[in-house]
Amino acid sequence: MNMRDRIAVALKEAMRAKEADRLSTLRLINAAIKDKDIALRGEGGGDTGVGDPEVLGILGRMVKQRQESARAYEEGGRLELAEKELAEVRVIEEFLPRQLSPDEVTAAIDAAIAETGATGIRDMGRVMAVLKARHTGQMDFGAAGPAVKDRLG
Repeated sequence: MNMRDRIAVALKEAMRAKEADRLSTLRLINAAIKDKDIALRGEGGGDTGVGDPEVLGILGRMVKQRQESARAYEEGGRLELAEKELAEVRVIEEFLPRQLSPDEVTAAIDAAIAETGATGIRDMGRVMAVLKARHTGQMDFGAAGPAVKDRLG
């Protein structure tokens, strides 16, 4: 079952169970995916819509946005809003693959460096491309980038 189907099934289940908060978050996910579909059509991308890798990217960005918002709310003393954002994160993360542990991230970086034959910082783009192709949604590329740079530098 692809990502769109999994989200649609979860949406229907949330409607049946009358889970308002979960339903709201699932609708936000659907809206973000449809926005990307529309953007692709505008660029001449055809009517196929976005695939699973793009959906994983959208979900990853949604999680990151909500975590940043929760952090800002906590700093501002708005704990009820922070909790709402974190609840949305938990719903979104149900559709993301398991996150890699720090040791697994290091092993993935080493494997990507070996596969690309990277020897210096100029090869960082190729290494990151391999990591993104294999581990979208499984690792934080904002943190992986500096680790790759350290290994190559």
